[in-house]
Amino acid sequence: MIAPLLAAALAIADLAPAPASAPEPPARPPTPAEVMALPEPLRQQFHARVLSTPRAPEQRLRRLVEFLFSPDDLGISYDIDANHTVAEAYATRRANCLSFTLLAIALAREAGLQAYGQQIDETLAWRQEQDTLYRTHHVNAGVRIHERQLSVDVAWDQVIARKPPRAIRDERLLVHYYNNRAADLLEANRLEDALRYAQVAKMLDPDYSVTWSNTGVLHLRHGDPAQAEQHYLHALQLNRMDPGALSNLAAHYQRTGNITAAARLQKRLQRVQARDPFHHFLQGVLHEREGKLQLAAQDYRQAIKLFPDEHRFHFGLARVYFLLGEGENQQRYHAKLEALRRLTR
Repeated sequence: MIAPLLAAALAIADLAPAPASAPEPPARPPTPAEVMALPEPLRQQFHARVLSTPRAPEQRLRRLVEFLFSPDDLGISYDIDANHTVAEAYATRRANCLSFTLLAIALAREAGLQAYGQQIDETLAWRQEQDTLYRTHHVNAGVRIHERQLSVDVAWDQVIARKPPRAIRDERLLVHYYNNRAADLLEANRLEDALRYAQVAKMLDPDYSVTWSNTGVLHLRHGDPAQAEQHYLHALQLNRMDPGALSNLAAHYQRTGNITAAARLQKRLQRVQARDPFHHFLQGVLHEREGKLQLAAQDYRQAIKLFPDEHRFHFGLARVYFLLGEGENQQRYHAKLEALRRLTR
């Protein structure tokens, strides 16, 4: 994704096992306090560079943001794979959206500001890797100063968001860290370690359906489809329209021959996707790459119908019309695109 990792739903498909390598020592998940802890050298540097001069809250926040990005201070670089604790982000100077949010919140609280995590549920955060688009959720840091609510975001220009961010508890923010690390460990074929991180996520916020669906994927890869099914079912008890759990359980029933149950879940999933402009947009991207331009145009039009103010949807449709040789339609959607771009500048 281009909005770094937050609670990316794990694909349940039969993923190819990672190449054999020397076994890694077991990974002990850090405690929530360890994830958020400011290293003492960072605390001292922050006090010397930001807090040594008395400043009003707005000035403190402005200087904090400069401290995060300036090469003369931390110089944090965006790295989609940097699922880091605060200490690791400081040591490497690299962070994705989640680790950046953890770091920004820890520093803002050290500065005496009211800071909290924010989650944007309906997003299209991009990552393009070997011609594949990935979609996830997105998080950033919120800061309340008097009656103003401000956001600090490392990837604000790379995320398509349908709704404004909403404040979340520290537990939910930390759950995203443990889920992301579990996904990393799954990719590395370290399933026992991945399950350890997932267990912490479940204990921290047992009502978050995404964790249960993702943990089901881990159990499936671990060779325990019965546990996987139980986790998917529990995820749907928590949120009956959770798209990841619906997809995962439908695929599980398809593999095990329960075709009727699989079809029922697929219908429910299709109802969710029908209302999701980002689903239609990604389908448009897929169909365009496959050369199915009429289908791509149909997908982009549906995305625009559901979310008319997103200029990238209009750009996709204009591009397809150009490829189809429909110059008049292309010009019309380019004009709409330029109007939307002016509004968002």
